[in-house]
Amino acid sequence: MGMSKHDLERKRQNMKRRVEELEAIAKNDPLKRKPQIHEELEKLKKQLAEN
Repeated sequence: MGMSKHDLERKRQNMKRRVEELEAIAKNDPLKRKPQIHEELEKLKKQLAEN
């Protein structure tokens, strides 16, 4: 059984919120000393673009 529209929208909003948090952290890390943060940010942005 698939996800309801409400569940999909909630998931999308959670992803957007996480992207905002990671962008703030990544902004303070221009040398990419924490690559996992930058990788997660790219992954979430890609997922949002697909939906």
